[in-house]
Amino acid sequence: MSRLIIEAVERVLQENSRAALATIIRAPESMGAKILITEEGARIGTLNDDALDEAVARYAPAFLASRAETKTISVEELSLEMEPERNALLMFERIEAEPRLVICGAGHVGAHLARLARMLGFRTTLIDDRADFVTRERFPDTGIELVAARTWTEALQREVGRNVYVAVVTRGHNEDEECLRAVLAAGPRYVGMIGSKRRTNIVLERLREQGASPEVLKEVRAPIGLDIGAVSPEEVALAILSEIVAERRGGTGAPLSAWRRSRRERR
Repeated sequence: MSRLIIEAVERVLQENSRAALATIIRAPESMGAKILITEEGARIGTLNDDALDEAVARYAPAFLASRAETKTISVEELSLEMEPERNALLMFERIEAEPRLVICGAGHVGAHLARLARMLGFRTTLIDDRADFVTRERFPDTGIELVAARTWTEALQREVGRNVYVAVVTRGHNEDEECLRAVLAAGPRYVGMIGSKRRTNIVLERLREQGASPEVLKEVRAPIGLDIGAVSPEEVALAILSEIVAERRGGTGAPLSAWRRSRRERR
């Protein structure tokens, strides 16, 4: 059974899919039993209790939708129909490929963004149409994949998947437009474009005139990043990655202290 679970986990990662792995971490007889529930609803493994397997399968979609990495939950919380003596404690784990950040443009902002993303655990791909901008001399970290693009469209054809985030930080309107057109065709989870409101509006309007869907264009984060008053390239990279982390984790980007201020105001 362990081998089947491992093989199923490998398939989920290879297919860029998602699954929930439930493990019994407290129970008299079934400690360590596991069941994997894919996002399509397939089950691999068992918790040695049909009713418990069913309850876990019903809960798995909600766990995956929560964006949590792990969660510990009792059977009582999972299902009021379960008998008290079967009150096991379960740990749910998200099975999903590590997040990937694709950066279009290896200038000052793109370079700092790539290095910062690596620190936060993102698989990172840095693309530029200037080969001398994506060399190992500039980026000795082999965890950063470097791509010298003949065209943005060609370089971005394979950059697809649910857990892919794309930051367009190229050097001009024409590069932005070609890059963003290719990115939108790939359908990543997140796409943002650097630039002033005027510059980003020009690019988006051109794409709209060329037939891009208004609904798809509406999802583009432009200008990219959270408003932290960033000025330097390092600060701009931080603002961009802050927004990406908020999107990944379901954060609001609001100050964590805001609840205290609102509480004082209510008094």
